[in-house]
Amino acid sequence: KILAIILKKDFNEPGIHFFTPNDFSQQLGYMNHKKGYIIEPHVHNRVTREINYTNEVLFIKSGIVRVDFYSENRIYVSSSFLNQGDVILLSSGGHGFQIIEDAEIIEVKQGPYYADLDKNRFKSVENFNILIKK
Repeated sequence: KILAIILKKDFNEPGIHFFTPNDFSQQLGYMNHKKGYIIEPHVHNRVTREINYTNEVLFIKSGIVRVDFYSENRIYVSSSFLNQGDVILLSSGGHGFQIIEDAEIIEVKQGPYYADLDKNRFKSVENFNILIKK
């Protein structure tokens, strides 16, 4: 299972790139077009979709953030550092964050938001053994 997709700030490829499989309920894409390129005006059709889990997209506006990834069984898997300009799509499993340097984060996710119905918080002993690195 894909726990997350991280788009680092230095990614730079011409054209349109989608990083998510077509069946993800949240899609992450990147566009890089030259001056004068036209995206034709359009409207989106009403399409009924079934969403079973909340996916989140975080834009790191400033700072450094460590993200810790967990399996669906709440077992620590790995960590990664996000820097200013990075984007992450959290797609499955669990996750936690530690702010390494003051950070501004913009979050996008499906709605409506149901507060405590949307998540189960947990603590992990492994989380406290991760070294802080930059």
